Amino acid sequence: MATITNISEYDRKTEIKAFDDSKAGVKGLVDAGLTKVPLMFIHPPDDTKSDTAVSEFRAPLIDLAGVHDNRRPKIIDQVREACENLGFFVAVNHGIPASVLEDMIDGISRFHEQDAQMKKEFYSRKFAEKVSFLSNFNLYRSPAATWRDSLCWPAAPNPPNPTEFPAVCRDIAIEYSKGVKRLGYTLLELMSEALGLDANHLKDMECGEKYFHGGHYYPPCPEPELTLGVERHSDSCFLTLLLQDQVSGFQVFHHNHWIDVVPHPGALLIIVGLSLQVITNDRFKGLEHRVLVNRVRSRVSVTSGFCPTFFASSKLYSPIKELVSEENPPKYEEATMADHVAYLRGERV
Repeated sequence: MATITNISEYDRKTEIKAFDDSKAGVKGLVDAGLTKVPLMFIHPPDDTKSDTAVSEFRAPLIDLAGVHDNRRPKIIDQVREACENLGFFVAVNHGIPASVLEDMIDGISRFHEQDAQMKKEFYSRKFAEKVSFLSNFNLYRSPAATWRDSLCWPAAPNPPNPTEFPAVCRDIAIEYSKGVKRLGYTLLELMSEALGLDANHLKDMECGEKYFHGGHYYPPCPEPELTLGVERHSDSCFLTLLLQDQVSGFQVFHHNHWIDVVPHPGALLIIVGLSLQVITNDRFKGLEHRVLVNRVRSRVSVTSGFCPTFFASSKLYSPIKELVSEENPPKYEEATMADHVAYLRGERV
């Protein structure tokens, strides 16, 4: 992709289409020896600046060991405090073996670092329907592209046939997904009880029935101060499980500051999404976060989102009736979750 230096000659649509048609992703640009960030990836300076005064933050660490015995009440209290005050927490002893987490990161790395021609056969923008390799979910709609490639697939209710996965990560992707499903159900139970509801309430609302995975790769960037790995946003999901390698970059927006969340070996970040915010009537708040990139090292992460908006649905949602009262009336009318999320993001419904 040519680097355009004269802004008057810049044709964004042409640049985006050329990038998409290459089916090589951001890593393809880096492998080609790119030394400048193309204009389509450049974000406004206010979006990319970082707070140097607040560089580290002690994220709430919740040990899930004993979640099914006498430690459960304490864990529920910790989950409640984290979801109400921050919108995320770091989970350890969550039941997915460290070896599986490491193998999953390695598998996603192998996929993205293999020969470009091998990846191209998976290139598709129909990521809600099948195993798909792509760069930027909203490439044609976002004001600026992000410095990230992704391998995505729906995990439930209609998972792909095993033969549809890339061979380099097939077995571990299937194994990891099973662990995520079990943990997701446990987390929904804990969140239900943290809200004062029956343990099965969120599961009975089918909050765990639709989920997807994304294996993301952030290549080294020649000008990281100009772009982002992921722009500022809150997830549309009920909750997201985030697995990271040990390369920093994930930041949360807290008290008007961007704060680094340092990776914790063997841990998963549990993130509250906007769908959960809606049905809890704002008791649990969707976390605003973003990802920075760097010049030196690639970064790998895996997101697993329990998300009604990832799949087309006409199902209507409103705040759980047990969580509203005359003193705390519903903040949302009945609507599809896609409409709720668009409203919360300030988009036209």
